[in-house]
Amino acid sequence: MSMDRSLKVKGALSRHRNVLSRGERVEALKLEERFTEEMPVMGLPKVAHRKAGTGKKEAKAKAAAATPEEAAAAAAAGTPAAPAAGQKQAPAAKSAAPKK
Repeated sequence: MSMDRSLKVKGALSRHRNVLSRGERVEALKLEERFTEEMPVMGLPKVAHRKAGTGKKEAKAKAAAATPEEAAAAAAAGTPAAPAAGQKQAPAAKSAAPKK
């Protein structure tokens, strides 16, 4: 009989976990400069551990490449430029004649 894939050990800790071990919490607090060696290890403050968002690499590369200079050059050429990072793209203009 084969082993269920959820019971396999390989890569078990590589996925996102909501609860950190005490050592991981201490490391995170040290990075945030909220932990000193004098502090007790018991009763540590909470540490926010958020899952990193994954997006398409191409979309990020295009958004990063859309600098104000490139947007101005594209506007002068009459081609629509990609929106800057964190901005929404304007909706396309609708045709003047209504469809029947």
